[in-house]
Amino acid sequence: METIKRTKIVDLLKSEAFGTTVNVKGWVRTRRGSKQVNFIALNDGSTINNVQIVVDVEKLGEEFLKPITTGASLSVNGILTASQGKGQRVEIQATEIEIYGTADPAVYPLQKKGHTMEFLREIAHLRPRTNTFGAVFRIRHNMAYAIHKFFHDKGFFYFHTPIITASDCEGAGQMFQVTTKNLYNLKKDENGSILYDDDFFGKQTSLTVSGQLEGELAATALGQIYTFGPTFRAENSNTPRHLAEFWMIEPEVAFNDITDNMELAEEFIKFCVQWALDNCREDIQFLNDMFDKELIARLEGVLKDRFVRLPYTEGIKILEEAVAKGHQFEFPVYWGVDLASEHERFLVEEHFKRPVILTDYPKEIKAFYMKQNEDGKTVRAMDVLFPKIGEIIGGSEREADYDKLLNRINELHIPMKDMWWYLDTRRFGTVPHSGFGLGFERLLLFVTGMANIRDVIPFPRTPKNAEF
Repeated sequence: METIKRTKIVDLLKSEAFGTTVNVKGWVRTRRGSKQVNFIALNDGSTINNVQIVVDVEKLGEEFLKPITTGASLSVNGILTASQGKGQRVEIQATEIEIYGTADPAVYPLQKKGHTMEFLREIAHLRPRTNTFGAVFRIRHNMAYAIHKFFHDKGFFYFHTPIITASDCEGAGQMFQVTTKNLYNLKKDENGSILYDDDFFGKQTSLTVSGQLEGELAATALGQIYTFGPTFRAENSNTPRHLAEFWMIEPEVAFNDITDNMELAEEFIKFCVQWALDNCREDIQFLNDMFDKELIARLEGVLKDRFVRLPYTEGIKILEEAVAKGHQFEFPVYWGVDLASEHERFLVEEHFKRPVILTDYPKEIKAFYMKQNEDGKTVRAMDVLFPKIGEIIGGSEREADYDKLLNRINELHIPMKDMWWYLDTRRFGTVPHSGFGLGFERLLLFVTGMANIRDVIPFPRTPKNAEF
């Protein structure tokens, strides 16, 4: 077979070089046709669109073409021509085909038919080859790029916080242990507590639940930073919105108060949504047409209005009024409750019909590091609530006062023996500072319209599931 430089299908489909010989490589989506002519739809992952390969059966031989079935991989040389068929501008009249790998139709699970999301999760190693997951993972890449671009252009520094840590940022205790100890023969003291002096780090360590605390250290030196990395939560949540391993983006900004924090969060998320609409249009259009007919309208909808700023206390009043008027919630509504997703979605989708930033939560339901308001009851927290998702961003102005922070830590009995370094930020040149966390997969749920968070990450890690 003649060696010709490969052209990616995404570039080929825009080409005007009719009459030239080109090479494409990819995987067969379908082959159909008659005894005289076959049509092969070829895809190489660079775009959701296939290129049509037109094959003269007599020229290449019926027996040669037999193993070219769905899933097989090919290299094709041919003449680029303007297409007569509907739905495509260009096609390739094949002159030579090399078959790299076959995919026996009797066993290859991705035949040309609709597959359920549940089935595709069982073959997560093959699902990127479907149109749906090709689209999702191209969008995932674009969102990661947009996030780095947004912060870089604003003069933030990308700061790498540790994956292995001895501190529990949220105080929730739901952390995965990291150890080299022999679990069949654990060394214990006279009270039966495990001794860690012979462990790799000489102390109990875990996978991080957040890079925020280290991010605060960086912000009080570099001014404005963001983290973007994997985080881990060992909570037994089998829901369509929770993963045990997910990615988080956490900006932290010195001298920002809660108002600045809300402005940054709104600007950031609108930038990401706009980027998706501008740079992933074909993939989003496909997901809109196949899964969620309101996806594009919803994406455009969050761009056009300023997000509502709503104190928690007022939000509770609105929900209580809705209950009084006969609206049924599964979970109760009262001042002090940690809002459920149904409450958040009511405020966004039914009451305001646009995103809401809920502020000033009761301190009892929020983390120890949040700045306390003068009322002594609430903290300067902010949650950004989105349609279909509920909370997509959680953040706050941080408590900058050493004594107040220490009191809160003691009140909550948070073991601080490993956290002396965090308190030092309040001892040496403390400043007002704020930040937030965006769950990357929550953003992707919104941008793709997918219904389950397991379908926006390549290999989901959930309770009782660590395949692939």
